[in-house]
Amino acid sequence: MSKRKETSTNLLNENYIVESCDLTYAVCMIGGRWKLLILCKLENGKLRFSELRDRINGITERMLTLQLRELEKEGLVKRTVHAEVPPRVDYELTSIAKELVPIWSQLSDWGGKHRKLMNKPR
Repeated sequence: MSKRKETSTNLLNENYIVESCDLTYAVCMIGGRWKLLILCKLENGKLRFSELRDRINGITERMLTLQLRELEKEGLVKRTVHAEVPPRVDYELTSIAKELVPIWSQLSDWGGKHRKLMNKPR
């Protein structure tokens, strides 16, 4: 990925929004197409890369790798490398990410209600 100019309007606007609202900051941490799904798959404990890939239909290995790196950098996922041949890598939620579980459960319930509401004939 290319780096944005530090003076770009887009970057300045993003920084302003994220710095002025904790909710926006939180949503940016877990936002995107795959991050929440990856976090949800790790809700019940450690998974290997291949297990994660197999449980998320449609994600490429490259995208899974990129998203896991971002989640690790943001402190939401812990990566453990085991010194074995072949190498084994486990991923798990950090303690701060585990605090999100009840929140995304509530958000999921809300999403289901909203989907039903929007799918009703008018």
